[in-house]
This record gives sequence, structure tokens and C-alpha cells, in this order.
Amino acid sequence: MLVIKRKKGESLLVGDDIEVTVIGIENGAVKLAIDAPKTVTILRSELYKEVGEENQKAAYADISILKKISKK
Repeated sequence: MLVIKRKKGESLLVGDDIEVTVIGIENGAVKLAIDAPKTVTILRSELYKEVGEENQKAAYADISILKKISKK
């Protein structure tokens, strides 16, 4: 894991085509601007985890439904 300090207005590059810029700091929160190609998906980590959990639930539900159908 890389830990880096940036001030308001400073940025960092991820690869060749993603730039993350600090645009504000207020009330203990950092406001970031992310400039990336439209093909790059950007999600907050908590949302990413939630989507993954929901996908697992959906996959399990599909399997259980198939098992019920095959028993008939």
C-alpha cells in the first residue's frame, strides 16, 4: 500500500491515464476529483463490497432455485 500526502490542488497519477486531485478538505473529509477514461469503473470501496455481497446472494439464490426445479 502506498501512503502519500497531498495538499489541496495537488494530484497523483495512477498508471498513465488516471489522475486523482485533492480539491478540498473540510470537516475531516477530503474531496477528490478523479480524471479517468470512461471505460474505467470507479466505485467507493464500501459500495464495491456491498455490490459483491449482493451478487453472491443472487448467485446463491439462483442455484437454490435451480435445485428446487430439478427436484420436481
